Amino acid sequence: MSAEAPVKLTHNEEIKTAIPTLAGTIAATIADPAADHFSDDDNQFLKFHGSYQQDDRDLRKTGKKYIMMVRSRVPGGVLTAQQWQVFDDLSSKYANNTLRVTTRQTIQFHGILKSNLRAVVKGINDSLLSTLAACGDVNRNVLAPPTPAYTQAREQVYADCKKVALALAPKTQAYHSIWIDGVQLDLNANENKDFADPLYGKTYLPRKFKIAFVIPPVNDLDVYTNCLGLIAIVENDQLVGYNVCVGGGMGRSHGNDATYPRLADVIGFITPDKLVDVAKAVLAIHRDFGDRTDRKHARLKYVIAERGVDWARAEIEQRAGITLAPSKPYNFTTTADLLDWRKAVDGTWFLGLFVTTGRVKDVQGHALKTALRQVADKFPTIEFRLSANQNVILANVNEADKAGINAILAEHGVKVENQASVLLAASMACPALPTCGLALGESERMLPGLLERIEKLLAEVGLPNEEIIIRSTGCPNGCARPYMAEIAFVGKAPGRYQVWLGGDVAGTRLNKIWKDVVKETELENEFHPVFTRFAKERTAGERFGDWCERVLLKELAAG
Repeated sequence: MSAEAPVKLTHNEEIKTAIPTLAGTIAATIADPAADHFSDDDNQFLKFHGSYQQDDRDLRKTGKKYIMMVRSRVPGGVLTAQQWQVFDDLSSKYANNTLRVTTRQTIQFHGILKSNLRAVVKGINDSLLSTLAACGDVNRNVLAPPTPAYTQAREQVYADCKKVALALAPKTQAYHSIWIDGVQLDLNANENKDFADPLYGKTYLPRKFKIAFVIPPVNDLDVYTNCLGLIAIVENDQLVGYNVCVGGGMGRSHGNDATYPRLADVIGFITPDKLVDVAKAVLAIHRDFGDRTDRKHARLKYVIAERGVDWARAEIEQRAGITLAPSKPYNFTTTADLLDWRKAVDGTWFLGLFVTTGRVKDVQGHALKTALRQVADKFPTIEFRLSANQNVILANVNEADKAGINAILAEHGVKVENQASVLLAASMACPALPTCGLALGESERMLPGLLERIEKLLAEVGLPNEEIIIRSTGCPNGCARPYMAEIAFVGKAPGRYQVWLGGDVAGTRLNKIWKDVVKETELENEFHPVFTRFAKERTAGERFGDWCERVLLKELAAG
């Protein structure tokens, strides 16, 4: 009887095994002025260090023009005014003079030349933040609620977020060697060949791992879309513990039914002292059981879906040395950010500022980037908080400083009230073209104009100012969490989108495919009859996503 064929691992697994420090030849390539880009293997290692090698796809007709994207790691999305100043300087000097707020409460820098890459990463580290593990097969940036309006327990939740982020950070010395010292590690040295991270081992995770903390009733982080979600249970304004949910994720691939978005399952309750043990246990399940033969099938959500929730609960209890208590009651009502001025529970003020598709930049009549820099310069004690809805919150503001902040914003055309239409304020988009190599269609550059057209359609059928959560991505990977939206446009080709309908306002329900391909130019023809029916058939106060789930999608399923 012949032996079974050996398991064929992906190439990413092979290179992690060969170079477990994740150093590659990155430092040597940075130091080589003749090299205009990194090798394919180094490009994979770069992700662990917080950078992606890209090219401007608008310029491909004249050959690839390599550029780098750098993503910071900002636990809970909180920056000091001084750190915002550093980021602003780096974006102006080395990138494309914009700051991109991501859906994971971080900042991305776009358009960086290879020769400037180390200066950007070192500058971020000198500000006491990092890029390590902002990308790659490790735990990514840990999310925490940015809004201080609801409960004093947010401070403890934020502290727990930072604790988990530190506990799950990879320990390779290659990061410091490359980006701080500028030294290429000797890959043949025994201590480098034999290196094994104390948590991740030699081969790290099969794919990325995501964690989010959230405080009901606000689900502003889409907690169920994470590998590990921690739902804070607050009683009498005090944190008593967390409901644990596991196995969420957005990514999928067109034409591959084995890939799909999935919501996490709530499996039990823990007290805060068990938090790090449980986080490590869930991560270790992904490390030990995740698929290392197919990266499209390598997320934790597939492990949970295929092995079952009871199995996952037992594994977590055994690994963490605990018994999960039954989950406690909670309820979500919204995923939205609070915009405008609001008073925090400690008596200070905060200002929620809407950022169109997360891109902090200066345009004619709306110099948001310059305005925020001047605010950081003049008011050094405030915090800049990034939301997972791609907005910026100015927090810890004294009442006496509100007028000065308002004056700076007004001078630069930045509104404090009525900042955006209801459709735009509820929208999100990934960057997509021209920088993302995965993009099949436009997203960030397309969405604002598309929303204006939808607003006109809604007005025509008697629904002006109707809020609908609309998200777009240039590919099915799910970076803007499209599969939670009431309407999602997922790129399939230039000018063509797969359309999903039926998410809910609280972020508790996946949407479903409505049309596999819709041409952007035919948007009005496709949606006018649907909006007309919605206006006539909705129940009192019923949202579009709920009507789609109740009526339209059931009709579609029935054929």
